[in-house]
Amino acid sequence: MPCSTPRKLRCWPDKSNSRNSLASRNPNEIIESEMTFGERIADAVARFGGSWTFIIAFALVLCIYTGVNRFLRGNAWDPYPFILLNLFLSMLAAIQAPVIMMSQNRQDTKDRLRGELDYEVNRRAASDIQGLARKLNLLGDKVGDVEDLLREKLVRTSDRS
Repeated sequence: MPCSTPRKLRCWPDKSNSRNSLASRNPNEIIESEMTFGERIADAVARFGGSWTFIIAFALVLCIYTGVNRFLRGNAWDPYPFILLNLFLSMLAAIQAPVIMMSQNRQDTKDRLRGELDYEVNRRAASDIQGLARKLNLLGDKVGDVEDLLREKLVRTSDRS
């Protein structure tokens, strides 16, 4: 299976050291060890921008801003149509939207890596199960051989008596 994750994330375990393979590691540790500073900022902005703290604080700031400007009437720095506020909101949306999209792309990468790790674990488990089935079949054959030997011995001892 080719690697579909970006940059340095390896998808296949090292054959020489299967105990420390990628599939046996925690995907969150792998992902966090590969994060750049910008990706950490994007995740933090998306985490804060999607929280109730942000929504409540932002609603409170908007209410205070509009309330002060309506109270000051003629002396307000941004009277009723709130054109300056509209400009600030547009700039905030223009900056916040791409940052949140970057974080969503990172989440997609995380999901893809987790899927690849799950696939590798499942592949290894299937291989282990096949190995155990072969061993069970071999043990069954050996038990059958022992049974045959016991029957032969029983027949020989019954023929002597």
